Amino acid sequence: MKKTLRPATIAAHAAGALDPQSGGVVPALQPSTTFTRDENYALTRPDNIYSRDNSDNLRQAEEVIRKLEGAAETLLFPSGMAAIAAVFRTLANGAAVVVQSGIYWGTTSWVRDFCARRQITLIEADLPDLVKQAQQSGAAMVFVETPSNPWLKTVDIAALKAAIDAVLVVDATAATPILMQPLAIGADIVMHSATKAINGHSDVLAGVLSTNDIAAQIWQDIRADRKGAGAILGPFEAWLLTRGMRTLPLRIERMSQNAIALAQHLFDHPKVADVFYPGLPSHPGHEIATKQMNGGYGGLLSVLVDGSREDALRVVAKLQCFLRATSLGGVESLVEHRHTIEPHTGIPENLIRVSVGIEDIKDLIADWDQALD
Repeated sequence: MKKTLRPATIAAHAAGALDPQSGGVVPALQPSTTFTRDENYALTRPDNIYSRDNSDNLRQAEEVIRKLEGAAETLLFPSGMAAIAAVFRTLANGAAVVVQSGIYWGTTSWVRDFCARRQITLIEADLPDLVKQAQQSGAAMVFVETPSNPWLKTVDIAALKAAIDAVLVVDATAATPILMQPLAIGADIVMHSATKAINGHSDVLAGVLSTNDIAAQIWQDIRADRKGAGAILGPFEAWLLTRGMRTLPLRIERMSQNAIALAQHLFDHPKVADVFYPGLPSHPGHEIATKQMNGGYGGLLSVLVDGSREDALRVVAKLQCFLRATSLGGVESLVEHRHTIEPHTGIPENLIRVSVGIEDIKDLIADWDQALD
């Protein structure tokens, strides 16, 4: 039976993470950084030496994500960018890498700087050219984000992997393992900023990588680098993450329902120029998203106000249920005027990124109506 458990059951039971010492149905928090040995200097527990690589709370959280992801192994990091950095540090000097353009700016900015320092050839390509650039450059790795932030571009993972001879790394933060399992459709490594919807409560920084090929050299390098460099999530953060994931399927279901309803409403609103959301039939990636996402399209969308930068800022200022803050995937709905944050990226001045939470959809729609009107 354990092999057939569905995501909601895996999450609710935290993959069986109980506290055997007390009998508690909630896993205990163990903050110790070091662990005892007996008189002969044998470890009290062979799997616990030092918390840089040994932590019950870390292993518990990793096991929940591993099962939700359908992975062979999962590794947690102290942030999403730490997880991305661990992947890119496996590239040899002089290698080539293809990175999808128009993805999360934090990724693009760090990768550009890293590749310049390491003499790695970086090729940024939009969706139609990803395969061509990967083939022509002999790239060792292709890195994509689907759905992307903030453009909500959608990549056909299976088709891309079939056409390239490179390690395919997929950032699936906006989808979460509940809506999409990239490893099952061709990805070699899947990455998430667990800070976002996986935790879902805006109180933990975490990143995660998962794979089905534990023996691959790149995975061995990532594992060794995490241990040696100490890029480890602390026990309290791991404990909070496990707690947050117990409601992950419920939260994603509600967020997806709210997001599609809001996207449809705003798409028809006379004061909205366009809505980017893969759940809308008008979205260029709708068919791909429908094929590889299951149960919804996530809680992230972007809205183009019919007007100027000042008009978009006025709308953001008038929103009340939607909080003005940077991030996404939490239970609370957020909005961000992206051009104010990243004016150098070419983002439209009238674009508002929206992270839809779990509130009542009638309140969310009413909030946008009063702000637009």
